Amino acid sequence: MRIARRKFLAATAAGGLALAAPAVLGAEKNKKYRTAVIGSGWWGMVNLKASMENGNCLPVALCDVDQKALQAAADEVKKLTGTAPKLYKDYRELLEKEKPDVSIVATPDHWHALPTIAAVQAGSHVLVEKPICHTIYEGRAMLKTARECKRVVQVGTHRRCGKHYNSAMRFLKEGKAGRIGMVRAFCGFGGPIDGDAPDEPPPAGLDWDFWCGPAPMRHYNRQLHPKGFRFFLDYGNGQLGDWGHHFFDLILWWTEERYPKRVYSTGGKFIVRDRTDAPDTQIVTYDFDKFRVTWEHRNYAGSMTEKHPFGIYFYGTAGILHLGIIDGWTFYPQSKDAAPIHQPTDRGDNIRELWADLVRAIETGARPVSDIENGCLASNMCLLGMLSMKLGRSVDWDGRKQVIPGDAAANKLLRREYRAPWKYPEHT
Repeated sequence: MRIARRKFLAATAAGGLALAAPAVLGAEKNKKYRTAVIGSGWWGMVNLKASMENGNCLPVALCDVDQKALQAAADEVKKLTGTAPKLYKDYRELLEKEKPDVSIVATPDHWHALPTIAAVQAGSHVLVEKPICHTIYEGRAMLKTARECKRVVQVGTHRRCGKHYNSAMRFLKEGKAGRIGMVRAFCGFGGPIDGDAPDEPPPAGLDWDFWCGPAPMRHYNRQLHPKGFRFFLDYGNGQLGDWGHHFFDLILWWTEERYPKRVYSTGGKFIVRDRTDAPDTQIVTYDFDKFRVTWEHRNYAGSMTEKHPFGIYFYGTAGILHLGIIDGWTFYPQSKDAAPIHQPTDRGDNIRELWADLVRAIETGARPVSDIENGCLASNMCLLGMLSMKLGRSVDWDGRKQVIPGDAAANKLLRREYRAPWKYPEHT
């Protein structure tokens, strides 16, 4: 089962001002950044509305290959602003005609790279959803283009703007948990299994060929679109590529090491019976120089009866710190005489603060808190785990060169062939 993002965010949606961007909210109230949304479904609109709440976002255009979603988004923008945005099916036409200051890329994962690169080349700053790419060399091309064009590319890892995440990072970086030798990230969302669903013609108003885009073409299925694409491996990278990105970004925020040196994953689809092909059970081990990270997930037998149903454990010589999403963070000291330390969550999704930080980066020339390079590193953790599982063996990783040394079969999976007429982005 996939946890419902709408319900999850609604349950955590009363956030305060984030530590990462306290001085920006409300800054330059009269400055309006002409903003376009590429991928105008629910998540794209969450980003846009949070941006509008800051008072410095002017929605000018929306783009989607699904006319139903596009019109619903347009109606909502008009209701909020009194002005109808321009509507497009093709992001290239939007960028050419509207020339937005900022583009929000909230498409399915297999469509993150090309619109982001095109927007940056057109002079736009970008807020792109995570994971930033479907294959590792797409992310490399996105980073390369952002740096060459000197544009800000912020990644939607909004937890970098959350109060309790920032305080947990300070606690760990100050050594209060001691030396960390192991980190465990875990995610267990269980519940009813979807069951089978037949392939069928795409709904009216949906350009299915354009939706599939550079990925392989397959028949439309309602388990795939609009909400299930991450669990079809041609278009996403399963639970690891979804929730894993958030957790790995937090782990990499804590450590000074930028990438693992060895990755091994095992898993499969053992329980869930539907049209998806992503693993419903997966364990990944990441070897860093000074510590080891494990990831585990299951899409059944929910862990809500556990004290901490999902999150990250940092195991240190002074104690154990659990960093959660809905339950803040808690440090359990090694000493039996010391009481646990608890920092509650600020109960916010921090998307508004993420936009504020993007504006700060645009106006100061500084890197945003969720810079595209951070997005590459966290996405690579997910993608290397999936790559190892597909191969059925471990892989070594030279993160500086971004190659798997002496392993031609594994290196082929760092990219993939695009379906014509789309061209894989230049990454060297």
